[in-house]
Amino acid sequence: MKEILMKYMGKYTMLKEEEQRAIIEEIIIKEFKKGTYLIKQGDFPTKNCFFVLKGCVRQYHVEVDGKEVTTNFFTEEQAILLSHFEEAGQASNYALTCLEDCVLVVADFESEQAMYQQYIELESMTRRMMEAYLIQAQNEYAKFIRSSPKERYKAIIQTRADLLQRVPQHQLASYLGITPESLSRIKKQI
Repeated sequence: MKEILMKYMGKYTMLKEEEQRAIIEEIIIKEFKKGTYLIKQGDFPTKNCFFVLKGCVRQYHVEVDGKEVTTNFFTEEQAILLSHFEEAGQASNYALTCLEDCVLVVADFESEQAMYQQYIELESMTRRMMEAYLIQAQNEYAKFIRSSPKERYKAIIQTRADLLQRVPQHQLASYLGITPESLSRIKKQI
């Protein structure tokens, strides 16, 4: 798993290899079983953030009528930033649950800040990583809004085809903003 981190860090940093290895040695890596909640809707958000090394984490919320609405799936080499989902002091509007057995980097705000002071370039790397993530998220959201359900499904096939095998159809349909029946019809058309 540490090799995955080294490869990922190499994309965004100018840190020397020995500095990267030192950082990776300080990072906490935990395993989570399928079905584990990282946070439940209504809980107060932690100051933790996660980075997926292996597995799939689903972000969703439950509406007043009991309907679950999937808003994201996080898979390998994606960051999950809980503190950025909510306003400070407010209960979480989302739940995060492991759809598969997962291996995640777990970091908290305080340890992250200490590492930034020790490794100045790490903060720049994190900023570059977050800028890339924000650009991608904004582009995906804009494309999602202007796309038809069929176009959304085609986009999933092109950009995140692994989700088709990894997540239940009703959750994928919810993520696409359609019913499972509509998803079945679209799949038959394609």
